[in-house]
Amino acid sequence: MSTAITAKPASRRALWSWALFDFGNSGFTTVVSTFVFSAYFTQAIAPDVETGTALWGTATGIAGLIIALTSPIAGAIADHTGRRKPWLAFFTLLCVVATAALWFAAPGPDSIPLALTVAVFGTVGFEVGLVFYNTMLPDLTTPNRLGRVSGLAWGLGYAGGLICLVLALIGFVQADPAPFGLDKSNAEHVRATMLLTAVWIALFTWPLFAFTPDSPKTGMPLGTAVRQGLAALVATIRNARQHANSFRFLIARMIYIDGVNTMFAFGGIYAAGTFGMTLEDIIVFGIALNVTAGLGAAVFGWVDDRYGSKRTLTISLVALTASAVGVLVAQTVPQFWVTALIMSTFFGPVQAASRTLMARLAPPEIRGEMFGLFAVSGKVTSFAGPFIVGAVTVLAGSQRIGMATILVFLVVGLILLQTVKEPDRSS
Repeated sequence: MSTAITAKPASRRALWSWALFDFGNSGFTTVVSTFVFSAYFTQAIAPDVETGTALWGTATGIAGLIIALTSPIAGAIADHTGRRKPWLAFFTLLCVVATAALWFAAPGPDSIPLALTVAVFGTVGFEVGLVFYNTMLPDLTTPNRLGRVSGLAWGLGYAGGLICLVLALIGFVQADPAPFGLDKSNAEHVRATMLLTAVWIALFTWPLFAFTPDSPKTGMPLGTAVRQGLAALVATIRNARQHANSFRFLIARMIYIDGVNTMFAFGGIYAAGTFGMTLEDIIVFGIALNVTAGLGAAVFGWVDDRYGSKRTLTISLVALTASAVGVLVAQTVPQFWVTALIMSTFFGPVQAASRTLMARLAPPEIRGEMFGLFAVSGKVTSFAGPFIVGAVTVLAGSQRIGMATILVFLVVGLILLQTVKEPDRSS
């Protein structure tokens, strides 16, 4: 039931509409997961920064575990029913509704259950939706342009996160007086950025549903599709030796992407707790990170197509690890800024080149299954990084020591990546 990479690319409008989806839904990762709501939670909802870090890490880990359990089912649906867009619409709507519901998370510990529960639902909607989104890529372009298209989407994603952060900062957080009569004493000007983000996601993801073609419907009933898809997935895993190269990559990605995702999840929290940056400072910091990350994703998309996905990943992971060390040993805010901006340049290439390498490694006859496993590899251990960072932070009484555990994920993943052989790129 898998589909080979198409030899006939989709129209320019269809490609841009697909990439624009990333522009829209990245508002969730930047405003909710990384720079605004996560920092607001630790500073204004949780009783103290250390407890807030641990609670947020636990919630992120729970969301990752749910995603790991549901992604194989989502992959089976994508592979055997044919249609991606209806399911992508459902999970995108879940993310939008959950994001908007964060408006009700008022300052104070009483909001902890609501804030964490809704954040988990939003994260699940965001991540499971990406299973259906990513499986559309091989059908939209030719092999020799996969890197550029994937990099374009990641670059637009960072641009979208950047613009959404700017609007949140200028339009709500820094506005004086607060717009629409919002009560700053009750943090309504901060909570309103969640409503802004929900509208942002809905507004810029709809072109995909309007203009990007979907795979034809197979006519297979949903229950049958899930059963057959999971059975095929089990068979593929049992015959892993036949696809050892692809599985080595999936294992390597499972480890290094856990480190990358944990960096995203705790970036704003670390800036606030270790360097005393205010919410406004964190938003400005997030804007700067998105500029460098977007540039990195766009530039390295061309590097990917010219020199290969594995080489692009290796360069990016080495640079990411070295700059992360700089972030952890930084003692002043200017040092933190410089090293963090260098580090963020390689976020996009790691993510975009991973998606491209999977498209190039997966055998055409089981490409759908491999993309399902690709989604699982990004989430099956995604609870580990946040749980470890949260636990070590509490035990050591130091965010700096807790965040240092991320380096282990990056280095081990990089080492395992070197065992993967990338196939020749052909047009």
